Amino acid sequence: MSWLQDPVTIQCLYIVAFALFIYGLMGLTGPRTAVRGNLLAAVGMGIAILATALTPGMGNWWLILLGVALGTAIGVPAARKVKMTAMPQMVALFNGVGGGAVALVAWVEFRQSHGFADEPAHVSIATLFAALIGSISFWGSNVAFGKLQEILPGKPISVGRLQQPLNLLLLVIGVACGVVVVAGGTSEWLMAGILVSSALLGLMVVLPIGGADMPVVISLLNALTGLSAAATGIALDNTALIVAGMIVGASGTILTNLMAKAMNRSIPAIVAGGFGGTGGPGPAGPTDKTVRQTSASDAAIQMSYARQVVVVPGYGMAVAQAQHAVREMAKELESKGVAVYYAIHPVAGRMPGHMNVLLAEADVPYDHLKEMEEINGEFARTDVALVIGANDVTNPAAHTDPSSPIYGMPILNVNESKSVIVLKRGMSPGFAGVDNDLYYDSRTSMLFGDAKKSVAAVVEELRAL
Repeated sequence: MSWLQDPVTIQCLYIVAFALFIYGLMGLTGPRTAVRGNLLAAVGMGIAILATALTPGMGNWWLILLGVALGTAIGVPAARKVKMTAMPQMVALFNGVGGGAVALVAWVEFRQSHGFADEPAHVSIATLFAALIGSISFWGSNVAFGKLQEILPGKPISVGRLQQPLNLLLLVIGVACGVVVVAGGTSEWLMAGILVSSALLGLMVVLPIGGADMPVVISLLNALTGLSAAATGIALDNTALIVAGMIVGASGTILTNLMAKAMNRSIPAIVAGGFGGTGGPGPAGPTDKTVRQTSASDAAIQMSYARQVVVVPGYGMAVAQAQHAVREMAKELESKGVAVYYAIHPVAGRMPGHMNVLLAEADVPYDHLKEMEEINGEFARTDVALVIGANDVTNPAAHTDPSSPIYGMPILNVNESKSVIVLKRGMSPGFAGVDNDLYYDSRTSMLFGDAKKSVAAVVEELRAL
């Protein structure tokens, strides 16, 4: 055995990899260090793969190389070409692939060990847990992808009152099959029962959840995938899988909890389904309410004489790719002595950090990006709040209408500004399918059209002043 395949060398490589995982994750806590954090974590994963490959008896190297080549050929172009607006869908897909891989590994281990005939109880339990959770994550993530990509309807799809009893029945079937296997059952039909029941459970749990809750669901499924990977690591006695899986599981759980709190929703309530339609075309708004329209020239005049302007970006800005035009507008305003800040809601843009990444891409200074808790106290002193494609996170109904599905959700207090200008294509509701009361406020004016074109027109008007 060469020194490279010495167990001590392999464990040392794993320790280096884990350190890079942790430092990489720490780097993701801020825009300035996020790129470096990604690179550190990627290097750590590369070292972990190398250490695993050096383990004696790894198997067929040609199959390993073929898998690496196929994964690289698919993953790299997909990651490079995907638009930021489609990032949540890609996260759902990649997360689902991880869960599916774990489920397949569990199936292979079951077959090779003849139903865990000679394996310790902890190995069989961990493997069966990985199969159950991995299959749920794979199929649930595919449903989440379909809803975000609008292949499936964003509205909840359920079987009514039978939904929860059916979910419970599927869970019982999967667990019962696992108990029989641990007790000594070796029939492949038992493993098939686990995989099929958990697949149906993954579908039946996510289908009734509305599109507005889908980012939280993706985060939850990501945490489950991490836990299933850690369980697989226990079964295979692979330190890399155990540590990486637990990091993903723990961080995913924390993120899920933070996102749920940001929407004032409990995780059990989200899993139970219930609200959240689609961000597509919706009703044109109540017939007894009217809106005031404005023009690019009026908006430019209003902002140029302001002391402070707060830009509130949302998913509409991301779709229009208007971040660079917004930065140009901010430069023009700042040259006229206007203070410009950006209000960032924790779940704006379908995923945490979405707006931060887009604005950082346009070279917006980091100290101008203000989190919700920091900026909400400033709206009362703000002359103009410019809302660009943000819907649910600016809806005053979250504070004023107890009958609203989003009542109690923390929002940006845009309605406290002296004046509000909203950039939207039309009057369709947000991703939660709820009409926005802000649009009918007497201090609000609407500038309809593509956000990028509208902001560009405002920039031209500012330059002409």
